[in-house]
Amino acid sequence: MDVFCGIDWAEDHHDIALVDRDGGLVARLRVSDDAAGLARLLDLLAEKGDSAGDPVPVAIETPRGLLVACLRAAGRKVYPVNPMATARYRDRHSMAGRKSDHGDAVVLANVLRTDLHAHRPLPADSELAQAVAVLARAQQDAVWDRVAAHNKLRSHLREYFPGFLAAFAAAKGGIMRPEARAVLAAAATPADAAKLTLAQLRALLRKAGRSRGIDAEAQRLRDAFRQEQMRQLPLVEQAMGRQTLALLRQLDAACQSADDLEQAAVESFNQHPDAGIITSFPGIGALTGARVLAEIGDDRSRFQDAKGLKAYAGAAPVTRASGKSRSVTHRRVKNNRLAAAGYIWAFSAITASPGARDHYDRRRDAGDRHAAAQRNLFSRLLGCLHHCLTTGQHYDEATAFPTRTIPAAA
Repeated sequence: MDVFCGIDWAEDHHDIALVDRDGGLVARLRVSDDAAGLARLLDLLAEKGDSAGDPVPVAIETPRGLLVACLRAAGRKVYPVNPMATARYRDRHSMAGRKSDHGDAVVLANVLRTDLHAHRPLPADSELAQAVAVLARAQQDAVWDRVAAHNKLRSHLREYFPGFLAAFAAAKGGIMRPEARAVLAAAATPADAAKLTLAQLRALLRKAGRSRGIDAEAQRLRDAFRQEQMRQLPLVEQAMGRQTLALLRQLDAACQSADDLEQAAVESFNQHPDAGIITSFPGIGALTGARVLAEIGDDRSRFQDAKGLKAYAGAAPVTRASGKSRSVTHRRVKNNRLAAAGYIWAFSAITASPGARDHYDRRRDAGDRHAAAQRNLFSRLLGCLHHCLTTGQHYDEATAFPTRTIPAAA
């Protein structure tokens, strides 16, 4: 490679710098963030020797955005560089702390010139895999938003309406259940809830989608709402009820978004060729499988071996050794989304796979705590997944967890 490109991106423009293998500045350019700017960038790259067989590598401080997507679609290798790493590289060229957009573009180009082997290009995932990634990540964000909205509403209800929380404490999902949200929308204060009749409660339960045990549930809720409890002052209670309705609307929107995105993510995931292999593993369904595929992609060259995948997911430990001291700890710098999906996967696999359960129990017997044993199981499953995806095989319990040979007693 004779030319290396660095791009310092901004919201409305991008600074481009091209350097040769000796570090000399070949060209510089500022382009707008639109189709015309992209065309000028591609023309500049072509002028300096860019071709389909030998594309100019590009370094940029973000892995997403229209510019990155168009460069990837054009077949160029894009290397995302962490802004903190760029700041360290900048210190090699200026000890005074000088900084400019053009200077950062030059630094990024020199990063590839000197340390291309130490950086990874964005994977060449298929279009379908990228679509699954968008939907799965959006669904995961919606779930986190739903949890945050639920916690805000629950904390607020504890301040003036603990009886409502107690009424749905034993139900799975609590106040996130559709019937709980329907009742709260109709009666946001203890005074309003106490006035609800059996007919009104039955209508609300049916509206929420409940079809069985409606009469018994309506009777139970009426008795719970009419029990004596501590109350705020009337005007304060009404004001807090208005706030509850506002928080409830946020929770409703988060629940609806999570459900819609889950359906879309599962539909896209089921169309992918790797879906059958991923879901053949114990404890992993379509939604968790979509989250796993979203983070590992379908570019087989991305992870040369299972160790790289385990490190990326945070399942491989980190060894720190200096002199006579040596410590082995769990990895904190990782793909947090994949690690979150792995926690669910490993936890479910414990009950779905006898081999996984035996592996988990052996780790606990060896002294691991629950999180460490589960992380070790996740590492084992990731190694099996890497092998299955590479060879095109489905999961086999006997191969993944061969029966241990127990020596006979003397």
